[in-house]
Amino acid sequence: MFLILVVNPGSTSTKLSVYEDDKEIFSENIVHKPSDLAVFSSSLDQLDYRTFIVEEFIKRLNINLKDFSVLVGRGGALPPLPGGTYIVNEKMVEDLKYRTQADHPSNLGGLIVYYLSLKVNKDRRPLVFIVDPVSVDEFEPVAYITGLSEIKRKCLSHSLNMKAVVREACKDLAVSYENSKFIVAHLGSGISVSPMVGGRIIDVNNANEGGPFSCDRAGALPSVSLVSLCFSGAYTREELIKKLTTEGGLYAHLRTKDLREVENRIKEGDRKAKLIYDALVYQIAKEIGAMATVIDGHIDGIIITGGMSFSNYLIEKIKKKVSFLGKIYVYPGEEEMKALALGALRVIKGEEEAIIYGGV
Repeated sequence: MFLILVVNPGSTSTKLSVYEDDKEIFSENIVHKPSDLAVFSSSLDQLDYRTFIVEEFIKRLNINLKDFSVLVGRGGALPPLPGGTYIVNEKMVEDLKYRTQADHPSNLGGLIVYYLSLKVNKDRRPLVFIVDPVSVDEFEPVAYITGLSEIKRKCLSHSLNMKAVVREACKDLAVSYENSKFIVAHLGSGISVSPMVGGRIIDVNNANEGGPFSCDRAGALPSVSLVSLCFSGAYTREELIKKLTTEGGLYAHLRTKDLREVENRIKEGDRKAKLIYDALVYQIAKEIGAMATVIDGHIDGIIITGGMSFSNYLIEKIKKKVSFLGKIYVYPGEEEMKALALGALRVIKGEEEAIIYGGV
């Protein structure tokens, strides 16, 4: 039996789980007050604060750190790298501190588990991993190209959950993971739509820079109009980035980030809410169709996942537009904790080889 600690730091919470092999035996979602986080100028500054929270969680369970076989953290926005389970080493620690593609609390996952492991005597020290970080990059060369030589497309996505649901779908459908071809649409606070071949993300929209708009992200925008907005003097650079990544989408039009509230407004006859909702469906469906062309339409099906996929109303509207492409499989929510635990478990059971992180 392997005891696994899972640490998943997010923007407003730290999710923690303990697994015995593939069974979750303890879990807690610790929500942080905005006032507690406001004192920190960056995610990295939160390291000691979040580490203390994890230590207190372990104490409450009366478990000793040395009893864990593995400590696994959420992977951050590291330099581009292939998917897999990575050993957290000193090089990764340095990159998570000083060489990430974005300032985000997920960068703390690997740091927290690494520093916790150092508190155990070397001969009893647990293994330390991250799994499928957001910077997983498995693009085909053509996918990087844009219409400007100065700008290259980035592969940043909800890779952890997307790869996990492909594994689950392959198991459910008795399809070989290595030979599978799915379009995966992760519909969460950000939206990632990817053609995944053999579990590899060969193309995807970067949720912060393109693709469909979501509950709070603006998605793709007309480029010249965006340039004009940038030089209008109405916003600073930081204000505009915030507008694009946390104040766009549904929120920009309807002043709410809650999909359920929008659906209730539609039931009450709100015509504007229906128009914006229909535009959301339209853009998601259009992105799914576009990504199907990447693999010439040869797919085993379309997988829809993420928090928004709990909405039957949304799913039915998407199905009407894209079901001609293939069968649709819905895996609601985000099984990130399970995906992290199973990624570690595959390695310690010898089913997959851990990757030694070397940086770029």
